[in-house]
Amino acid sequence: MSGTVTGVRDVSSFDEKEILLLTEEGKLLVKGESLHVKQLDLEKGEVWLEGRVDSLQYISKNAGRADESFLKRMFR
Repeated sequence: MSGTVTGVRDVSSFDEKEILLLTEEGKLLVKGESLHVKQLDLEKGEVWLEGRVDSLQYISKNAGRADESFLKRMFR
């Protein structure tokens, strides 16, 4: 699998099993196997990832906000 994540401000840490991205809306933890950061463009806020993704865990800056779900914010 390969794909681009947008809204990225920085790559906090990465290895073949876990990548932690700092995004405009919070932290995104990508877990899987054979993960690689193929390309990073912080000016555009984009990172190109490759590997098998098993899970994505999103930790919002506004994690305490119960009035609006992650999916609702994602599909505005």
